[in-house]
Amino acid sequence: MSQPSEIKLADSIPGAEYTNLMQVGHNKEEFQLIFANVLGAGGKVVSKIITSPGHMKRIVSALKDNIEKYEKQFGSIEEAAAPDKQLGFKAE
Repeated sequence: MSQPSEIKLADSIPGAEYTNLMQVGHNKEEFQLIFANVLGAGGKVVSKIITSPGHMKRIVSALKDNIEKYEKQFGSIEEAAAPDKQLGFKAE
């Protein structure tokens, strides 16, 4: 059995960010996930993730598995409503 790899948390990552909006895009080589925290008339992008299609499929599988485990332990999750307004991203 191989030795576990040590993973370090980068100093540039200050802590967790709350997100209530995600935008997904893709091309042949990658998926792009943009996470934002939207409140009232505005919001801010809190994270951007770019990954390969193969890793994206593994991410989706892991999320599905964890949702199933969560619902077995805590009960059914009701899907949140989609935003009722158009949202766009603006570079600063």
